[in-house]
Amino acid sequence: MEPAKVDAAETPKDSTGLAMQVGVVIIAGLYFGREVLIPITLAVLLSFLLAPVVNLFRRLLPRVVSVLLAVLLALGLVGGVGGLIGMQFASLVPNIPTYADGVQKKVSAIQSFAVSRLSTFTQSMGDGGTGSKAATTNGRPAGTEKEPLAVEVHQAPATPLQVVERIIDPLASPLSTAAIVFIFSVFILAQREDLRDRIIRLVGSGDLHRTTVAMDDAGRRLSRYFIAQALLNVVFGCVIGLGLWMIGLPSPLLWGVMAGLLRFVPYVGPVLAAGLPLALAAGVSQGWDLVLWTAGLFVIVEALAGQVIEPLLYGHSTGLSPFAVVVAATFWTWLWGPIGLILSTPMTLCLVVMGRHVKRLEFLDVMLGDRPALTPVESFYQRMLAGDPDEAQDQAEILLKERSLSSYYDDVALKGLQLAANDLERGVLSDKQMERVKEAIKQLVSDLDKHDDVDKPAKEVSDKDILPPSSAEQDIAPPVPVPGKAPPEQDLPEPWQRETAVMCLAGRGPLDEAASTLLAQLMRKHGLGAQVVRYEQASRGQIGALDVTDVAMVCVSYLEISGNPSHLRYLLARIKSRLPGRPILVGLWPAQDAVLSNEATRRTIGSDFYVSSLHEAVEACLSEARKETAKAKETA
Repeated sequence: MEPAKVDAAETPKDSTGLAMQVGVVIIAGLYFGREVLIPITLAVLLSFLLAPVVNLFRRLLPRVVSVLLAVLLALGLVGGVGGLIGMQFASLVPNIPTYADGVQKKVSAIQSFAVSRLSTFTQSMGDGGTGSKAATTNGRPAGTEKEPLAVEVHQAPATPLQVVERIIDPLASPLSTAAIVFIFSVFILAQREDLRDRIIRLVGSGDLHRTTVAMDDAGRRLSRYFIAQALLNVVFGCVIGLGLWMIGLPSPLLWGVMAGLLRFVPYVGPVLAAGLPLALAAGVSQGWDLVLWTAGLFVIVEALAGQVIEPLLYGHSTGLSPFAVVVAATFWTWLWGPIGLILSTPMTLCLVVMGRHVKRLEFLDVMLGDRPALTPVESFYQRMLAGDPDEAQDQAEILLKERSLSSYYDDVALKGLQLAANDLERGVLSDKQMERVKEAIKQLVSDLDKHDDVDKPAKEVSDKDILPPSSAEQDIAPPVPVPGKAPPEQDLPEPWQRETAVMCLAGRGPLDEAASTLLAQLMRKHGLGAQVVRYEQASRGQIGALDVTDVAMVCVSYLEISGNPSHLRYLLARIKSRLPGRPILVGLWPAQDAVLSNEATRRTIGSDFYVSSLHEAVEACLSEARKETAKAKETA
């Protein structure tokens, strides 16, 4: 027979190159247009933060008045914080020389300690030079150089206009940016619904449902993220300020406010917030106690905020993976500088939301989102292919917390075996890889034998669960109920409890034996005796030698069957001749082929049951066992 051929690799499509060109153009536009785009982006994000305040005011006031009040409240808050920082910093200015001397003394002490340790280390290494040579400079002995002539340069006193110019110049750009941001925020909040409708018209009027869900999802996640982060940073600043006041550091209110503000900057914010208080502590105290207390305060509070409170407050509601957060911070900082670092998380969050709702942008969700890139089925097959049942078991343990063992086998394991069967049919799976898959399956089934096939309690639905499933989540079905509670063993007929009661006969495919192994384990979980029989044992030459002692039912498993299933008809004929009167079940795992969908074909083949899942097979066997129990009771 001619071996199956593998299709040639596909050549890149023209759309791929076009998409790359569009991406380059977009990045270039973001870079060169940052002077305009940064204020607009800040305004949009500020509108998300102020939207709940506007909605609160709108219960009593008109829209325009509510928007103006919310913006004025934000302006007042910014001005108040700025004024507070200015006053606190002004109180520190007179003592800065004293603090600088204290810091310099500690730096000198550290340098002296380092030099002495280095000198001791050098001497211990046995530097054998007994003499010393005079240092020279440009060929002359040291100390003979003439003293340089001191020169002083004095600038003319600055005029009042120059002083004002020096003060205004550094503030001109930030103030103008802030003015643009607040003006844009007013218009965005005042015409929020109209802007939303225009974006829907521009982006997705052809699918209003998907576009509306995407925008609502982005708005909800951004608002929740900003509000949660703002509350957390306020609490963080209050705790830092109170702690610094208790340990006696000057101007604790200033450092508390700065700590809360700088924590909006990812990664480097807490480090910058701790830098100045540590320097001040070094300048204030004579020893190192205040420095150590200050450092310990920042380390403990930041650890609690970042590792405990943040996950409890909004957990993974942003939908970003840790890797994505780092990449986003690097990318947006390169693109827009320090402002880009602050905006990196919300901007990347918007991209991930777009990737979850727009098919052509799904790669953004795959690369940056926190949802798994591979389906459980694909991950299962990949682990089997790699011969790594341990990681497959880890995945199974997680899924078995929410579903029964039969549900896991039906929705994950069998579909993974179907992928392997498809690869085998295409000729891309070698004999060595096939043996590796079989061995990994056996090991996994053995490791999962400790789990009972029972229902699991329903999981609470979170915001993450109501998102549209990604391509990595669409192929796994929701948990199905266990195939009926297993009756007590004393309620089952004694012949059905024997080890060979149910013969799980594998089809002629190389992976059908693995499917029969899964089925046999589930049978035993429900009190039925089961054995696995290879296809060769039921062949024409060996069917006569097949041990059929105590067999009450036969279950034939097929992962793949196509064309005219004459081999199945002949197999069932041989089984009927060897086991007359015993019920026969045919299972297609999963039943994606239409070969047996025709009722006439089924009658021709002659099986008593046709099922497409393992839990249906177990239920059919239990049903037959119950019938025998009922007959026995009627006879008695």
